[in-house]
Amino acid sequence: MNIPSISFNHKKTNQAELEVMELSSLYEREGINHDPQSPHRVSFFMLIYIEQGQGVHMVDFAHHAFSAGSIIFLQREQVHAFDFSSKPVGKVLLFTQAFLDQLHANMRLPNYTPTHLNQLHKPLLQLDTQSQQRTHTLIEEMITEISLPHSDPLIVMYLFSALALLLHRLRPEVRHDKLSKEQSIKFARTFELIQAHYHHVRDANWYANQINTTYKTLNQVCKLATGLTAKQMIDAFTIMEMKRRLVVNHTTSQQMAYDFGFEDASNFVKYFKNHTKQTPSQFQKQYIETVL
Repeated sequence: MNIPSISFNHKKTNQAELEVMELSSLYEREGINHDPQSPHRVSFFMLIYIEQGQGVHMVDFAHHAFSAGSIIFLQREQVHAFDFSSKPVGKVLLFTQAFLDQLHANMRLPNYTPTHLNQLHKPLLQLDTQSQQRTHTLIEEMITEISLPHSDPLIVMYLFSALALLLHRLRPEVRHDKLSKEQSIKFARTFELIQAHYHHVRDANWYANQINTTYKTLNQVCKLATGLTAKQMIDAFTIMEMKRRLVVNHTTSQQMAYDFGFEDASNFVKYFKNHTKQTPSQFQKQYIETVL
């Protein structure tokens, strides 16, 4: 079984780069052809706001208990699975990198850096009563503006920006606002390169050379963006991809060694165990037991 990859539906949003939907529409399966409760990868950003209900949301094979007032953040390319056992009520915001680029060009917005690679950072935020009320109001205002016959995209952007800044203030552990414009460009280019070459290149010096900078400078930029060194970020991204294949695709260690450029299966197992304290088979077994 391969991990389904879900793309942003521009036809559904009339070519807009933001969609706001009711959470219930996903378990009522309106216009979707995959099971949201099974692991799937998203090519866009998501913000899930829980108004009622409780459960456990899986994000990259870690399970996070949610309840009323929970916010779940998802980055591009993350693998996740919903839990609809309690029929939760809430809103789901889907938005693209193009939407964020428009926002950055027009107003203030936090950087959406891949902090999910740092294990200290959690994708779930529990809101207090006042923050729940403000979040609800801003999302409802977005829905109202989007539904107007002559909707103004700039008003939607301002409302989204206000929501993003409000939630960002409540997550001091993931604040990485010290990147200059030049550093942001360097980091974005580095992350694109990692996504393209992680299978066979795990040398931070190589990535530094590709963006015409020094190893030291690349480390500084990565630490500002994620709290991890360049090497730690490369390894975290690689290990996450390995976990996804082991659990969802059931790929063998021999095949994994070939796919990730190791000389043999034992070297792959050693690399995986050094970073996770488990062998690949132990990780597979643990995850299956956790799910069941």
